[in-house]
Amino acid sequence: MAIGAGSVLTNEELYAMRGPEKRAPKKADLFEVGMAGYSFLHFDIDKTLEILQKIEVNYLCIKDFHLKLDATQQECDAFQAKLRSKGVTGYAVGPIAMRTEEDVDRAFKHASMVGVKLVVGVPRYELLPYVDKKVKEYGFNYAIHIHGPDSSLFPNTKNVMDSIQHLDQRIGVCLDIGHNIRDGFCPTADLKKYHKRVFDVHIKDVTAANKDGTDIEMGRGIIDIPAFVKMLRRVKYNGVCSLEYEKNMREPFIGMAESIGFFKGVIEGAR
Repeated sequence: MAIGAGSVLTNEELYAMRGPEKRAPKKADLFEVGMAGYSFLHFDIDKTLEILQKIEVNYLCIKDFHLKLDATQQECDAFQAKLRSKGVTGYAVGPIAMRTEEDVDRAFKHASMVGVKLVVGVPRYELLPYVDKKVKEYGFNYAIHIHGPDSSLFPNTKNVMDSIQHLDQRIGVCLDIGHNIRDGFCPTADLKKYHKRVFDVHIKDVTAANKDGTDIEMGRGIIDIPAFVKMLRRVKYNGVCSLEYEKNMREPFIGMAESIGFFKGVIEGAR
């Protein structure tokens, strides 16, 4: 293409001169980005799915206020069909509080009827041998959700691992990175140390690494999210990283979108 003095090129001509763009191939991650159902505490499943579509999240940990624990098989099937119709995979149930053996039985039966292979639970310590029995019976993974310094039940990942070290290897941890750091433990270091038994991850950010820390949009707090993403890749984590958004839960959608956008941006930038 000859270009004379004073010529003004159109946008189409400029684009043609550039030739085909050469981009480095993207590295495929083993983990997925999801949402913890608890984030939608004040919203029904239809609103939940509407927001998931808008923020382009395709994995959901199912909470019992969206699908009750005593739901029939027909109700479970219909619920999963609704999720699939919106391009969403219900990958786990929970977190589910378990105070009795009957609670444990109900949770495992529920997971089986829903058609998932991961139960996120918060059992009492004395129930762990019974959880071990049910894991062997069903063949599911069981991830104990940590709750930081606000709870005496499983405040951090080390506490979980110390409590389950002699139990079935399918009993592990749901690593809530916000609660973990609020109890004085580094989520990146703990992921590295315990990754073989990290079956679920709840992502979030907090304002301080102590009990006074509160939830905040991801990227505005004190957690080193890029370092955590790099460790996810290093240990080949192949589960879901689900945002559990607990700031302003009656009007959470802008904060959710910002947090998911930030996390996805880190994923792209940390390649």
